[in-house]
Amino acid sequence: MTGLDRNSVRRTAVLAGAALIVGLLPLASAGTAAAADPDPVPVDRFEGEVPFASQPAEGLFTWGGDADDPPELTLAERSDAPEGAKVLAGDYDISGYGGFTHDYAADQPGHDWSAHKGIRFWWDGQDNGKKTAFEIKDGGANGEASELWTTSFTDDFSGWKQIEIPFGDFTYRTDYQPVGGIDQVLGLTQMWGYAVTLPVGAPGRFAMDDVELYGKADQSLRASVTTDAAVYPVKEGGTASVKVSVATTGSAPIDEPVTVAYESAGGTAESGKDYTPVKGEITFPAGTESGASRTVRVPTLRDRTGEAAETVPLKLTVTGAKAPAETPQVVIDAHGLPYLDAKLPVKKRVADLLSRMSLAEKAGQMTQAERGAIGAGGDIAAYDLGSLLSGGGSTPTPNTPAAWAKMIDGYQLRAQATRFQIPLIYGVDAVHGHNNLAGATVMPHNIGIGATRDPALAERTGAVTAAEVRATGVPWDFAPCLCVTRDERWGRSYESFGEDPALVESMETVVQGLQGDRSGRDLKDDDRVLATAKHFVGDGGTAYGSSTTGSYTVDQGVTKVGRQELEAVHLAPFQEAVDRGVGTVMPSYSSLDLGDGQGPVKMHARADMINGVLKDRMGFDGFVISDWNAIDQLPGDYAAHVRTSVNAGVDMMMVPYGYKEFSATLIDEAKAGRVTDRRIDDAVARILAQKFRLGLFEKPYADTSGASAIGSTAHRAVARQAAAESQVLLKNAGSVLPLKKSQKVYVAGSNADDIGNQTGGWTITWQGSSGNITPGTTILQGMRKAGGDVTYSKDASASTAGYDVGVVVVGETPYAEGVGDVGNGNDLELTAADKAAVDTVCAAMKCAVLIVSGRPQLIGDRLGDVDALVASWLPGTEGDGVADVLYGRRAFTGQLPVTWPKSESQLPINVGDTSYDPQFPYGWGLTTLTNVPGGGTASLRALALVAAAAERAGAGTVARTAVTKARLLVQQKIGTAVTAASAKPFADADHLLLTGHYADAVAKLTQAYRAG
Repeated sequence: MTGLDRNSVRRTAVLAGAALIVGLLPLASAGTAAAADPDPVPVDRFEGEVPFASQPAEGLFTWGGDADDPPELTLAERSDAPEGAKVLAGDYDISGYGGFTHDYAADQPGHDWSAHKGIRFWWDGQDNGKKTAFEIKDGGANGEASELWTTSFTDDFSGWKQIEIPFGDFTYRTDYQPVGGIDQVLGLTQMWGYAVTLPVGAPGRFAMDDVELYGKADQSLRASVTTDAAVYPVKEGGTASVKVSVATTGSAPIDEPVTVAYESAGGTAESGKDYTPVKGEITFPAGTESGASRTVRVPTLRDRTGEAAETVPLKLTVTGAKAPAETPQVVIDAHGLPYLDAKLPVKKRVADLLSRMSLAEKAGQMTQAERGAIGAGGDIAAYDLGSLLSGGGSTPTPNTPAAWAKMIDGYQLRAQATRFQIPLIYGVDAVHGHNNLAGATVMPHNIGIGATRDPALAERTGAVTAAEVRATGVPWDFAPCLCVTRDERWGRSYESFGEDPALVESMETVVQGLQGDRSGRDLKDDDRVLATAKHFVGDGGTAYGSSTTGSYTVDQGVTKVGRQELEAVHLAPFQEAVDRGVGTVMPSYSSLDLGDGQGPVKMHARADMINGVLKDRMGFDGFVISDWNAIDQLPGDYAAHVRTSVNAGVDMMMVPYGYKEFSATLIDEAKAGRVTDRRIDDAVARILAQKFRLGLFEKPYADTSGASAIGSTAHRAVARQAAAESQVLLKNAGSVLPLKKSQKVYVAGSNADDIGNQTGGWTITWQGSSGNITPGTTILQGMRKAGGDVTYSKDASASTAGYDVGVVVVGETPYAEGVGDVGNGNDLELTAADKAAVDTVCAAMKCAVLIVSGRPQLIGDRLGDVDALVASWLPGTEGDGVADVLYGRRAFTGQLPVTWPKSESQLPINVGDTSYDPQFPYGWGLTTLTNVPGGGTASLRALALVAAAAERAGAGTVARTAVTKARLLVQQKIGTAVTAASAKPFADADHLLLTGHYADAVAKLTQAYRAG
């Protein structure tokens, strides 16, 4: 007998037994059950009807934290299969996380599961006592962009068992959501499948069969009662209006009556003194349309004494539908207390509020959670949270300005339920524009801004970023990065303005672009945000191979320097930031080794640097925010992590998913005296001061009046100028550039028409991604818009005959942080496809090669075959800016912010090195200006006199112009024949220019001229 025959016999026997049992039941009961329950709907029979595939097709696929974590799956024939002949079986050995998914096809509508009670399946128990997570995917664009709802079952049985899970048992997953969550409502009308997360820690096997929808959804699962908010702030003496609604899955009318009994009870407000009690019942009759609502009004009373906020919970008892997830609260606003008086000085407001707060409330202010961790937001008030953030890619759905503002306003509303109604300060990594927001203006990364050598433009890019960020309700930006990149193998190189601290300092005008006036008086404006100087200190100096974080090679490693180099290279930019009034500072993940016998010490533990240097010596009066879970890298247990970092001077802790543990531990450490009241009060005072300066107590909610300017023509014009000025012309033999509109241009290369590659990491998501991820103009599109006669062949496979010039746009794909470290799956070489495109085009015609990357790429072996070479960096969304210089609308004026090496073995290589023989020196940048000076040494002597006189007279603009003319003259002579003898003084000259030593800069350039 075949397996199928055996199964048929077994299932027949089971059905016969079931029929006998039904026959013994009371007739009415059996008949009712038969009529009530619809037939089960198969989801997966595992007979091969659902293939192993992935999006956008329907299919089963595996996933995991690393290459070893995805399970091995097979459709195995089993004689004991509960249904059919096959089951889904697999083996696993998971160290991180792993499992499998069944996704419905993304190019088809989602499925409607709303008519059913739940989902069930057969599981072959191993009796191992381990939990297996089971998720369903609700709403969104497809199975990988949906909302995850989860539950679990325990494998504490042997053999086949049918697991039944009512949809009411699923809860919203708070630790991870693919698109940051959608509406946190399990709608069931647009379902995309399910996922199974298997146990970790030991090898195992499993078998599963017959996933199906079962039962009839009762109204309490299909209908729900909601209120229009969870919190209702009202001024003392006012009346709160609580809107109570009934809604159904699929928006069908309700089948049965729904009653809602309400009563004001409990809370901190006193009935009859602070409010008039209310009690009653609302009935929604059968047939009521989904969305119908009634209003309950709660009057408050005026007692004319200053006091903290008081709460009036409105208890709702629901029959016939699912009750609201939480009890709505009317909150009588705090009033009459000095800290609420906007006319008082910030110091007095801080002192008054601080004197009223409990230890738990202070600990809450020092705690920052990730938005994805707090679910509907009830923990904001429960833990008195002071701050939330959106990590890279943590966005609302849809990812629009209005959705951002609505989301953050919802969180701010939650904070109004706390005693003193201290508003949240919400932060994002807007490191090159509001880069998490689709449609925002994305600037060049800092490496490109450094290449512009244009402090005024840097300030304008900061101002555009601030305006777009604040218009979505976000008052705080984790930028700018003031790292001084000293080794371009570092995956964060592009976050730096350059390798010279003087260049970094000159670009810190961006702080004023973000914050406005140094005094902080502009922070309350609707187009300013609080800035963050990061990462303090030395993150750009970490040595290759020193990182102990996963497979990172440079990032989060050790910076080993003497105190003199620390001061001159790494600390100097932070003093400039403090002088500019920067509001917050973020320590680095990295360690600092000063050669003083301590060895490497993590920056989050360095009280000598945070308290001693930053706060005491530099006079920083803002607050220090930790990096993401950075305290977990400190030695000792968790209590040691908390007390060490807080005592070192970290004021607010970014503990995205560990906010409860941090707050509780900090309270314990304070009660034990291991963290002093004085230290906590200092931290909280610093945080509160910035909240007052931002005007959050008066205006906690988003001012969206500037939202219409997000991604506007005016804002994109700033980004376009920045993209143009960031382009560095390294070689231009035969004046190939600028192009002429009359020329036939052949365009090729992986980065010519890819907005994702062009914008790099930290764009829409943390790591960024290739492809059409946000609105913008690619370089190819910009060239076409400029009026060029352009033909495009990405891989240069189209015929190359008949063209005047080729433009090959090559470079890197996106990455962020240590994921991009060289040696961590990355190098500084062009891909084989890019090399082939360069070789093909440059062999057939005159060619210009554009390198779109976050750091120099090794091109020396092809340099002789390339007529023009451009370092395009990561220009952002405005490819028009690149086209502007390619076609001569603007001249090339950019200069290298880092040294361009000949080989990876030269790294690290930086301006000022004793041995210095690069491909192109720091500060190099040819121009397409027509008035490049000539005259040789005679002109240099004249320019030296002008520079010296201007320096003595304090005429910086005149002096800088003289140095620039000298630089262009020298570059014209040297051409591509850069030698060590000419490169070193050339690079030194640019550093001298930035430090105001103009006469010495011309002298160095004269030395380079003679050597060339």
